[in-house]
Amino acid sequence: MREFLDWLGDHQAGGWLGLAILLGVAEMFSLDLVLAMLAAGALVGMVLALIGLPFALQVLGGAVAAVAALGLLRPSLVKRLHNGPELTTGHAKLVGLEAVVTQRIAAHAPGRIKLAGEIWSAESYDESLTIEVGQTVQVFEIRGATAFVHPIAELDS
Repeated sequence: MREFLDWLGDHQAGGWLGLAILLGVAEMFSLDLVLAMLAAGALVGMVLALIGLPFALQVLGGAVAAVAALGLLRPSLVKRLHNGPELTTGHAKLVGLEAVVTQRIAAHAPGRIKLAGEIWSAESYDESLTIEVGQTVQVFEIRGATAFVHPIAELDS
């Protein structure tokens, strides 16, 4: 045991590197990014050992780096990794799609549209518009089983 401690004293940078590798491998099993931040601190300790600073400063520098990484870097990484893309499901995924009017849509008189291969009840998003059969519309909103649409040609003007 004495020989190991003597070797470790002579090879502090190697000890820090070994600790960083050990923490990095353990991080692969935990996947919570805590051990990765501690490994980063160990790498800072290794750099300080390579510079030739005393062991106490190596430990202090590694600890400060690890705590800083845990407090400053980890929260943003966790947020980025755990928040995947926003998924739109159900009727929400139909908003923004184009449809074709199959039954005239007038003020206070719902009509019908063919949307994503299905026939939907539809009302004009602008109540003053009348939309004739065959016109292409865009779905602005879906409330219940009714799509609120607006003619495509009106969008460009």
